[in-house]
Amino acid sequence: MIPPVGSPAPDFSLTWKVGQPPVDRTLHADGGPLVVLFFPLAFSPVCTDEMCAVAGLWDRWSSLGARVVGISVDSPWVNVRFAEDNAIPFPLLSDFNKDVARAYGVLNEDYFGMRGVSDRAAFVIDGEGRIAYAWHTEDDSILPDFDAIAEVVRELRG
Repeated sequence: MIPPVGSPAPDFSLTWKVGQPPVDRTLHADGGPLVVLFFPLAFSPVCTDEMCAVAGLWDRWSSLGARVVGISVDSPWVNVRFAEDNAIPFPLLSDFNKDVARAYGVLNEDYFGMRGVSDRAAFVIDGEGRIAYAWHTEDDSILPDFDAIAEVVRELRG
């Protein structure tokens, strides 16, 4: 079950690039909204579409004060290559051990016969570390409502 709106967001510390400090969710609890996008697998067609769509929204979302991270169960090396190949300007974090997907209730134990892949999900975490927006689907062909995410970010920035 995903954490409901208003509940504390599970903390996480995940690797972006090997050899660099991990990205820590608690570091983002400083007044600015954090958009967390779980995606099943790098380089898959719909995940590529999603992350490229968000890259296209990057200027709009960052002008609203949003920070964005993508999270998949892929290795850090795969995520870095995926970001480079698709000009993705925000960190794609590796939840290789699946702890964060499990904590957010989005771990799928049967994704086309593969165990331990995250479902597609989107969360907005407010500056106090609470869930301000939560969306989850087991149908990987459906993308989040990017306009709804932007609206929540806009409301949080007041």
